[in-house]
Amino acid sequence: MKDRWQRLPQTAGAIFAGVLLLFGLLVVTQADRDYRYQQQQRVQVRAGILAASITAAVDFGDTQAVREALEPFRVDPATRAVAVYTADGRLMSGYALDGFALPRLLPKVPPKGNYSAAAADIVSGGRTIGAAYLVAQMEPLSRRLTRYALIATLAVMAALIVLILGLSQAALRRANRELQHTNDELVQQMAQREKAENELRQVQKMESIGQLTGGIAHDFNNMLAIVIGSLDIAERRFSTSPDRARTAIAHALEGANRAAALTKRLLAFARRSPLQPQPIDPNQMVANMSELLRRTLGEGVVIETVLAGGLWRTHADPGQLENAILNLCVNARDAMDGKGRLTIETLNCHLDDDYAERHAGVAAGQYSTIVISDNGPGMPQDVIERAFEPFFTTKSVGKGTGLGLAQVYGFVRQSGGHVKIYSEVGEGTAVKIYLPRYFGPAEVAVTPEVADLPRGRPGELILVVEDEDQVRRMSVDALQELGYAVIEASGGADALAHVRERDDIRLLFTDVVMPDINGRQLADKARALRPDLPVLYTTGYTRNAVVHNGVVDSDVFFIPKPFTIEQLARKLRAVLDA
Repeated sequence: MKDRWQRLPQTAGAIFAGVLLLFGLLVVTQADRDYRYQQQQRVQVRAGILAASITAAVDFGDTQAVREALEPFRVDPATRAVAVYTADGRLMSGYALDGFALPRLLPKVPPKGNYSAAAADIVSGGRTIGAAYLVAQMEPLSRRLTRYALIATLAVMAALIVLILGLSQAALRRANRELQHTNDELVQQMAQREKAENELRQVQKMESIGQLTGGIAHDFNNMLAIVIGSLDIAERRFSTSPDRARTAIAHALEGANRAAALTKRLLAFARRSPLQPQPIDPNQMVANMSELLRRTLGEGVVIETVLAGGLWRTHADPGQLENAILNLCVNARDAMDGKGRLTIETLNCHLDDDYAERHAGVAAGQYSTIVISDNGPGMPQDVIERAFEPFFTTKSVGKGTGLGLAQVYGFVRQSGGHVKIYSEVGEGTAVKIYLPRYFGPAEVAVTPEVADLPRGRPGELILVVEDEDQVRRMSVDALQELGYAVIEASGGADALAHVRERDDIRLLFTDVVMPDINGRQLADKARALRPDLPVLYTTGYTRNAVVHNGVVDSDVFFIPKPFTIEQLARKLRAVLDA
């Protein structure tokens, strides 16, 4: 009995030490559980923000826009995987780091261990069209345990004081209340900060949309004023002064062409302009443009070309590339006030992984490069950062639309390339266009020039399919003006009925975007009836039916809206004679 009483303090001390140890472990476990919960909530919020930001891109099936929306996550070292899945759970686009294998189907069970994962539905018009999936890595357990050690020590000391002195219970409660209050304030501050960041992003987005909308409205109002006013004048003068009426009509056409050019530039910036790429020798293109540039830029600008030997070919739309070079040269002339030296240089260039990492959306590899440089006043850094924004210009009112560089940017990025401005105030400016090297066949496609306007031949019957009545009437009138026989249909069902009844139809001329049956579906059904029937597509906005990744499908004949009678005549003859 005496030995038992002697061992009692030792037993009580061991029990007390065990209780304190267990208490410390409970504190650490709870702290880690709270940390994991907060990390999971943060990942869930980020997944929800991503899902909201890519709704339009997923709804249109625009994989390129989705891929660009995921790029900013690469700079976050905590993000290990991010992906976007379609409504049926299939992977649309994404990336994973450090050995993560991105599942082809939307995961049902999130990653375990030191990772947190979340998925957020992408909703459009009340229906779920996909899901955004995000995996983030938490702090290493060793680092968290180090942070929790102080908390555990304080808790153990508090418990020890309670047991020894019996006086610290109230103090511990006060400490817990203060800790809870601090935690509540921290959570509230985090929520307020996140709300402020969301509001700031929304304000910036609305400012950009407002600037773009204002610029479009301003320019289109000017052009519509020309068109409407000139047509009104022509109508009044038609019977009394035909010559003056024709002049007014010419002015209206000029305004309409300017509106069409503005729309084309906006589509180029948005990377929605349909491209018809060909193998291009940049040296030959620059040489062929020399005379055009001299006439356009004037005698005050001295043009120098430095063409590299053994220059790599590239694969791009020649008309768009010529327009991009011309835009940059005109900008350089305006920067030099019409007097100075302009240099157009070509060279081969290799962009390495380090450069690609520092420039979002740029792939490492070999590029054929065109450099347009001037000895003008140069640009400050804040102007360089905004130079490619649509309707941003440093020129005075009426001297520029602010769409030239935006069009260049959109075309180059849509072609898989990269454009970069190098400038210093007082030292001039150089703009470099990097276009991917082309490894295809050596033959460079050449578009033959036709002197006379091609016309229809006897027996050439064309079926016009267009759901817009006024556009259809215009197309029919244009084809009849060119000498073709024409039958028309307002939709796919009527068109297929004509194809079944008339075996003398030589060509199907159809809009792409139509209700019920789009142009590509109509062409497939018509060719099932008439395998030899050629098809010419037209549209004012590219969709995935005949254009993929901004490039017209190789087996497709295409003419974009709006088109002139001359453009239509040449395209029709090319299709019929192919």
